[in-house]
Amino acid sequence: MQNFIITGGNRLSGEIQLQGSKNSTLPIMAASVLVNGKCTLESCPALTDVYSAARILNGLGCKCRLSGNTAEIDSASVSRSEIPERLMGEMRSSIMFVGAVLGRLGECTFSIPGGCELGPRPIDMHLAAWSKMGAEISDCGGRICCRMPKGRAHGAKISLSFPSVGATENVILCAVLAEGETVINNAAREPEICDMCRFLRSCGAKIRGDGESRIVVEGVETLHGCEYRVMPDRIAGATYLAMTAAAGGEIILKNACIPESEPFISVLEQTGCCICCKDGRIYLRRGGRLKAIRDRIRTMPHPGFPTDAQAVLMAALATAEGTSVFEENIFDCRYRHTDALIKMGADIQVMGKAAVIRGVRRLHGADAEATDLRGGAAMVVAALSADGESRIGSIFHIDRGYEKFENIITSLGGSIRRE
Repeated sequence: MQNFIITGGNRLSGEIQLQGSKNSTLPIMAASVLVNGKCTLESCPALTDVYSAARILNGLGCKCRLSGNTAEIDSASVSRSEIPERLMGEMRSSIMFVGAVLGRLGECTFSIPGGCELGPRPIDMHLAAWSKMGAEISDCGGRICCRMPKGRAHGAKISLSFPSVGATENVILCAVLAEGETVINNAAREPEICDMCRFLRSCGAKIRGDGESRIVVEGVETLHGCEYRVMPDRIAGATYLAMTAAAGGEIILKNACIPESEPFISVLEQTGCCICCKDGRIYLRRGGRLKAIRDRIRTMPHPGFPTDAQAVLMAALATAEGTSVFEENIFDCRYRHTDALIKMGADIQVMGKAAVIRGVRRLHGADAEATDLRGGAAMVVAALSADGESRIGSIFHIDRGYEKFENIITSLGGSIRRE
C-alpha cells in the first residue's frame, strides 16, 4: 500500500491549472447512458473513481474510452441492466448509474454502493422517488431490483425531505426520458447538478430550474450525443487554497469557478489571507499568522459552506491565532481526520456535531492513515505546514479525488513523495 512522505515547513508558491470536477464528471458519465449516440467529455480528471465509472459503463454495454482528460462514450448499444456488485462497491457515486439505467432501459438491478465511510447515506429517498415514477422495487437475493412495468417511467411530483445531491441527480436522470413532467421540490442546488443539467440539455433534454429549489423535467423520447467540457473542481480548488494558507506563500488557481467557490472563499478571507478573483483566476497570499474564524462555520447544502471543504479548512485553522468552531450538518462521521491532526499537535475537541479548534503555534510531523478522501487531503495540508516528516498512508482515498496530487504540490515547492 502506498504512502505520502511529506517534509513540512516549505512555503508554497506558483500557478496551477485546476482539474475538472470529480463531482460533475461522475454524474455526467452516468447521464451518458441515456444518450442514444456518442458523447465526448473534456476536462475529465484522471482519477480512480473516473476509471471505476468507465468500467461500469463498459459493463452495461456502452463503449467508454479514456484518453488523458477526455472520455469518449458511445451508449447506443447499452443493453445490460445489472450493475455488478463489485463495481457498485468501488464508489458511492455508482448509485447515479441506477437512475440512468432505469430511465434508459426501464429496469435495473444493483447493490448498496461503497466509497468513503462517512456514516449512513440511505438511498430511501431515491427508492421512494422511483416508486412514485412507476417503479416496482423488490429484493433479489440481497440485491435491489427496480422495474418499470410499462417499460418507461412516468412523471411525478416529488418532494425531497432533505436537499440531497444524489437523490436530486437520480430523479433527474430517471425523469429525462420519462413520459410526462416531473417536478422536484426541495431539490439540491449544488453547481455540479447544474453542470449535469447543462450536459443533458446539450443532448436535447428539457430541464429548467436547476440551481433553484424547484426543478422541472419534461420527458423527451430520445437524446443525441454532444461534446461537453466539465466544470472546474471547486473542492480541489478549496484544498489548494487551504494548503497555501496553512503552509504560507502565494498561489494562483487558473481555470477556477469563482462564483461557485464563493461560500468557501468568503470564510477563508476571514483568516487574514489576501484573496483576489478575476477572469477565472483566484489569487491567494498569506502574510502573517492566520486568524481564527470568529463565527461558527456550519456545513450546509449549497450555497452554504461545503462539507467537502470542512476538513481541509480545519487543518489550516489548526495553527491559526484564536479559536474556531465547526458544526457538521451533512455527514455523521466527517470528523474522523481529527485524530491525525491531534497526533500532529493540533488542539481539537469534538462534541457531537461540533468541533472546537484552538490554534497552536506549530504542528509536528507524524504517521497517520487517511480515513477518507477529504480527511486524507486535510492530513496532507497539516503535514505541509508541520515541522519534520509525516507519513500518510491509505492514500488510495486521496487518489479518488485529486489528479497528480503530489506533482502539483511539488510544483508549488512542497516536499512530498509517493512510496
